[in-house]
Amino acid sequence: MTYGYTESELISGSRPMTETQTGNFREVYPVVWRDDQVILIDQTRLPIAYEEVAITDYEGMVWAIKTMVVRGAPAIGVAAAYGMYLGARRIQTPELREFVAQMEFIADQLRQTRPTAVNLFWAIDQQLNVAYHSGEDVEFVKGQLLAQAQKIQADDLQTCKAIGAVGLTVLPDSPPKLTILTHCNAGALATAGYGTAIGVIRAAWEAGRLAGVYADETRPRLQGAKLTVWECVQAGIPVTLITDNMAAHCMQQKRIDAVVVGADRLARNGDTANKIGTYGLAVLCKMHDIPFFVAAPLSTVDFQLENGTQIPIEERDPAEIYQVGETRITPEGARFYNPAFDVTPAALITAIITEQGAIAPDQLATLQP
Repeated sequence: MTYGYTESELISGSRPMTETQTGNFREVYPVVWRDDQVILIDQTRLPIAYEEVAITDYEGMVWAIKTMVVRGAPAIGVAAAYGMYLGARRIQTPELREFVAQMEFIADQLRQTRPTAVNLFWAIDQQLNVAYHSGEDVEFVKGQLLAQAQKIQADDLQTCKAIGAVGLTVLPDSPPKLTILTHCNAGALATAGYGTAIGVIRAAWEAGRLAGVYADETRPRLQGAKLTVWECVQAGIPVTLITDNMAAHCMQQKRIDAVVVGADRLARNGDTANKIGTYGLAVLCKMHDIPFFVAAPLSTVDFQLENGTQIPIEERDPAEIYQVGETRITPEGARFYNPAFDVTPAALITAIITEQGAIAPDQLATLQP
């Protein structure tokens, strides 16, 4: 089952979930406001099982973000925005000062969930700004927080579609139908819908410019194998799964025409943090003269950071690499290092595809709001 909402129904929660198809793509929305609660697709269960999780309070949203039930920088931002509202509606004081103090506590709890994805912090700050500047009536402020969360969601969906359209204009002209490699998942599941890197791929498919997709499995959590391949199957897009260490061979064999990836945070100079393994792909593209594109909304750019050395890199539970499921695959006594992200230097990026256009990495700062 997939989310089959129209965009207005997605935001308003005015219709039950059904399985529908738009064009040749079965629409997927990982975060939906429905029946006065947030409904998440449990991405830890895909593709073996499709399950939904209902979130009714901010503690539940903290758990969902930490455990990667919801993941992908833009989707995390949307989820956090709703998490702020879920926390706000439970606050009982009519005093604005006390209300804001409790909102700041909720914001701190949400901020501690995932350190690298900047959309999380951006969305929280958007909601705090609403709390600070919407007047003295606490109940009115609560309503404005819900409206702002819905706006963040709607805006992200439109942004992804704009990124797809922009990306189509900068993909290589030759061959007529391209084979694109992508890493991790930067699709509908990682956003409010449609996707960033997968949005570019979808636009190419809809325009008849796509021969197919190569998806890296993306160790250790296998988001490429589990999520990107699932999305492509939903879309009817030809997809070939490879292990991460097959990418160089595929490039050498002329199987790849371009690489398009998403991002969890960009510094103002264009350095980009994305799922671990992205940097290696960029190096390989340089060696094989293959264009390497980053597709991301401007909300993923941290203009306060001069370069990628300032981006915090999340380290995750080593169990992700020493076991598969419940089965240990590595001897006791070994040490483990499990960074979730790496940073690709701007010099290796052909262009950054944003909703405002594709731009050279060293020009990214010119788009600062």
